[in-house]
Amino acid sequence: MTIATEKMSFQQYLQYHDDTDTLYELVDGGLIPMSLGTGKHGDITEFINDLFKSIIKQENLPWTSKDMKVGVRSPRGRKWDTSRIPDVTVLPVEQWQNLANREAVIDFNETPPILVVEVVSPSTRKTDYRSKRTEYAMLEIPEYWIIDPDEQIVTICTLMDSFYDASIFQDEELIISPTFPSLKLTPKQFFN
Repeated sequence: MTIATEKMSFQQYLQYHDDTDTLYELVDGGLIPMSLGTGKHGDITEFINDLFKSIIKQENLPWTSKDMKVGVRSPRGRKWDTSRIPDVTVLPVEQWQNLANREAVIDFNETPPILVVEVVSPSTRKTDYRSKRTEYAMLEIPEYWIIDPDEQIVTICTLMDSFYDASIFQDEELIISPTFPSLKLTPKQFFN
């Protein structure tokens, strides 16, 4: 597999194809291949996406939940662009429909997603807990979930005054989500 080694602009990133099925994030102008993750990672991503879709439907909310189908572009605080692809993204249906005829990337000058989720893998631990937390706060995404199968914890980051306040849930503790207050779920349910 050949990965572009030169820094690229956001527009170059959107047009980049290498004839593989590999998804890439753009981080400070460089392509970072996204690993497939473990089967557990995929199961958790599918579980949470299905759960969000179910709550959205039950409560007749004007939102949708997508797994690895929506990118979010960070503002250029550095010389080069960054665009992430969260494991799960909750956004208004109208915003999803507006992405129908263009690349499915929400730009930093657009309304941010309602909620994003990252499932931690050994190779993404530092990025999920630090870099993405900072980037998602800069984008003013109201809620960011970090689901950590190795530590068996769920961290819910809620945006307050441009920074995330984090609440950590484990074992049988009921997860509290400002976005989904009717949620009745414990971390143990994710990991079993």
